[in-house]
Amino acid sequence: QVLLVESGGDSVQAGGSLRLACAASGFTFGNYRMGWFRQAPGKEREGVAYVWWDGAPIYADSVKGRFTISKDNAKNTLYLQMNSLKPEDTAMYYCVADSSHYRLWTGSANYWGQGTQVTVSS
Repeated sequence: QVLLVESGGDSVQAGGSLRLACAASGFTFGNYRMGWFRQAPGKEREGVAYVWWDGAPIYADSVKGRFTISKDNAKNTLYLQMNSLKPEDTAMYYCVADSSHYRLWTGSANYWGQGTQVTVSS
């Protein structure tokens, strides 16, 4: 059974930092594409950052230069370091995994976590 459990969400002021973590189990972590999506109330779900099986990261333009995605294969954990946070980063953040690059990229991945809330105040 695949399980993705996010943690690290919190309320911070603009300019602050947070690190999200996603503990994964039930699949071969090193072989999967993984990423972070977010969804704010009344807005569409947005892909934030992705990391492929070889560790190569891809970022949405809105977070490039501020967020860093990484994975620790030994700990089966995915991270999202978020710096210089802005109020528009406020959203529920979801950890996502799939064996397919296409499904992950298009937001139709098979596996999603329950989400962790990030709130940034001005």
